[in-house]
Amino acid sequence: MTARAIWKGVIRFGEVKVPVKLYSAVQDRSVHFRLLHAKDHSPVKQAMVNPETDEIVPYAETRRGYVIEGRTGEGSLVMFDQKELDALEPESERDIEVIRFMPPEAIDHRWYDRPYYLGPDGSESAYFALAEALEHSGREGLARWVMRKKSYVGALRLYSGVPILMSLRHEEQVVPMDALEPPKGKALDARELDMARQLIGMLEAEFEPEEYHDEYRARVLELIEAKRQGKSVKVTPFRRPEPSEDLSKALEASLKKERKRA
Repeated sequence: MTARAIWKGVIRFGEVKVPVKLYSAVQDRSVHFRLLHAKDHSPVKQAMVNPETDEIVPYAETRRGYVIEGRTGEGSLVMFDQKELDALEPESERDIEVIRFMPPEAIDHRWYDRPYYLGPDGSESAYFALAEALEHSGREGLARWVMRKKSYVGALRLYSGVPILMSLRHEEQVVPMDALEPPKGKALDARELDMARQLIGMLEAEFEPEEYHDEYRARVLELIEAKRQGKSVKVTPFRRPEPSEDLSKALEASLKKERKRA
């Protein structure tokens, strides 16, 4: 299946302009169901209901409200209409502005959100010049752009020679490390530490993404196919073994299992 561009933009840094097309680098592969009436299997739809009267409220008669919590626990309600909120949206544009370049390790993985492949939009020479410049510089760009009335910040980098744009989470979305309580408990003794090192060594391997799949999705599709064929299906709940609270015994059991597998 040929990928389809979802948006077009122009990468800009200094006086350089590179027209590009954005392609989503990930896709939703979830199994989607229709919500049906249990008796006649006709589709049902959701409706907004006034909890005081149980009457259906048309969308045109709704408003947005934001509750500001007070010190006593009671909140005040601030009301908005859709025009007020629409006026706050950023203006649509095509520029992907690179505001700085930095070492690849400057942005840690907590900030990553969604990857996009970049392809040429007409001028292939400018596109390949961009890819070559990124490769030789060993840097990645920090970019900002507006797509479909939403502002983004992202990292412009190379992946296997292809420019990609990795959208980043905003600062207020990332929980700082100091928000976590420091771990408690006794340190590993020498024997436990040695077993842990052995286990890590035995599990060391390259990352092979083709080995990892959505197990729940696979089981759902298997059940769908069985039902389609009219087969009687007995669903066995999926359960993982309970972890042992004794760390030493858990390490011993894990080592024994890996040695047997090897």
